[in-house]
Amino acid sequence: MNFLQNFTKGFFKENPVFVIGLGLCATLAVTTNLTNAVGMGAATTFVLIGSSVMVSAFKKVTPNDIRIPIFVVMIATFVTIVDLSMKAWAPALSSSLGIFIPLIVVNCIILGRAEAFAFKNSIWDSAVDALGMGIGFTIALGLMSGFREIMGNGTFMGFPLFGSDYKGSLMMILPPGGFLMLGLILAFINWNKIRKAKKNGGQK
Repeated sequence: MNFLQNFTKGFFKENPVFVIGLGLCATLAVTTNLTNAVGMGAATTFVLIGSSVMVSAFKKVTPNDIRIPIFVVMIATFVTIVDLSMKAWAPALSSSLGIFIPLIVVNCIILGRAEAFAFKNSIWDSAVDALGMGIGFTIALGLMSGFREIMGNGTFMGFPLFGSDYKGSLMMILPPGGFLMLGLILAFINWNKIRKAKKNGGQK
């Protein structure tokens, strides 16, 4: 797999949320507005890159039988860095994201990439894969939160779009709205795949 394929596969083809179905807890919880989504995406990307590089760097000296606990300790190291940095430099965002920053430790995307990719590949390839997956995760968060914020609050990154008279749909910023938006996006993705498959089949 060349550099471009390795980097971009996480954007759409192997998007961790919309295709692989990982990290759904954080996705549904923090996508009530775009600011939270970007903050969570950036934090997760940092942890992904740091932990993937470390897992790859120490793969030859990591005992196979206890590799998962070792991965978790490595991941927790970078989560702690992110958590303390956010509390120091972005306290409002840290307060808004709350427990979901420490919970990055158990995010299936992080551990999944460590086990499936970083432990089997070079440091460079692992870093590129982690960056691509992190961007893909951020794209998913941004897409969901953008729609939910606009429909729920009538704002985009906190800026009003429709004036003070717009009431919005309360459901879109509540948990049911997260499930509904995820379902609609997945339905569109699957519909588009079926449409392309039928089109390609007709051309043959």
